[in-house]
Amino acid sequence: MSTTRRSFWSRTIAWGGLLLCCSWCAPAARGENWPQWRGPRFDGISREKGIPVHWSKESGKNIAWRCPMPGQGGATPVVWDDRLYVTSAEGDDLVAICVDAQTGKQRWKRWVTSGNQDARAGEGNSASPSPCTDGDHVWVFFSTGVLACFDKDGNEQWKIDVGQRYGKLDIQFGMTSTPVLDGDYLYLQLIHGPMRMDDDRRTGIIVKLDKRTGETVWVVDRPTEAIFECKHSYASPMIYDDGHRRFLVVHGADCTTGHDLETGKELWRMGGLNGTSEVNQTRFDPTFRFVASPAVTHGAIIIPTCKRGPTLALHVNDQLAGDVSHNADLRKWVVPITPDVSIPVVVDGLVYLLHKDGKLQCIELETGREVYFERTHSVQHRASPLYADGHLYLCAKDGMCTVVKAGRKFEIVAQNNLGEPITASPIVANGTLFIRTYDAVYAIRQSD
Repeated sequence: MSTTRRSFWSRTIAWGGLLLCCSWCAPAARGENWPQWRGPRFDGISREKGIPVHWSKESGKNIAWRCPMPGQGGATPVVWDDRLYVTSAEGDDLVAICVDAQTGKQRWKRWVTSGNQDARAGEGNSASPSPCTDGDHVWVFFSTGVLACFDKDGNEQWKIDVGQRYGKLDIQFGMTSTPVLDGDYLYLQLIHGPMRMDDDRRTGIIVKLDKRTGETVWVVDRPTEAIFECKHSYASPMIYDDGHRRFLVVHGADCTTGHDLETGKELWRMGGLNGTSEVNQTRFDPTFRFVASPAVTHGAIIIPTCKRGPTLALHVNDQLAGDVSHNADLRKWVVPITPDVSIPVVVDGLVYLLHKDGKLQCIELETGREVYFERTHSVQHRASPLYADGHLYLCAKDGMCTVVKAGRKFEIVAQNNLGEPITASPIVANGTLFIRTYDAVYAIRQSD
């Protein structure tokens, strides 16, 4: 063999060995973190692949770990790298918990406040708002109005009571709205007020806080004409961001509004969501309060209402300014039924509405035409849907998790029963499906 050929084969073997060594040493491809309730893009959508559709509590199939909780809660976990954060009731106390996302071992638990209250018919308690994290810190909020910040190792950084700072919270089932984290700031909507027909005081405000200090950046009033229970909103704010426009979406008191992130100034308002109007053809209902939050997608906002109200798809374009309640051109479509609790999910031009009775409605985003309306599981659903790897994950109050194939054809792929009450929404982070029940947090990943 010539010197040239020997040199070529020596180099080839050397490079092959190096590549093989790198393949052994390289860590598995990382997924993405889930830093707040509706995920990294505020839409309930995961871009990860290989998420299980089958699991079993009895056999342990695809159950990586189960971490018991000290009490019930509807707060959805959030995950950053190897840390999962969740809040829970513990008797009368309300606590923040950090769990190792790989092993399920509790890293720390911190008491935050006391005064847990259960809502009617077991629908929730004061551990209903979800945490948010940036990896270095975690922020936890409770229905009592207490908001706290911890570093990732559980050291308290600051704590405030929004009721004491901004006025007593007057809301029937507690302030369940989840703060939204955006950059260096937290945004809260506090929409509530006295349940008296003859009391027209408006107590709805929007707040921007410095996430590092808890100091108020701005607070603005949000006036409405809502009365009685309509003043109460259990929905959460969202950030709309299509790469050109960014604003805060606030939902409650018979209207949906958009606000400037820098100043809080109201940019637009869609009213007429309660009572006979161009949007809502039903009669006025004084108990018409919002629970489900809007869904944001590029070019549109899907607005649920409540009870016998409609769902509205709103165009986001240059016309979206001022009071747009009577601007028919901005209404993509209106359908006469709405989810009561679960947030819509928009994937590949289809809008999925999960109704409280377990029926799943699929609607075309552009036209509003119904594609299907099918039952999944005949038990109350309070969790919001998750989309991951071509499937929708729907969790019912009795612990049944239904996996539906996304697309125009309705197909149930699997039903997995954890046998424990669920009101928190499922999430996906770094290759793992996480489900919080009243009893525990489960990590579900492919066992092979």
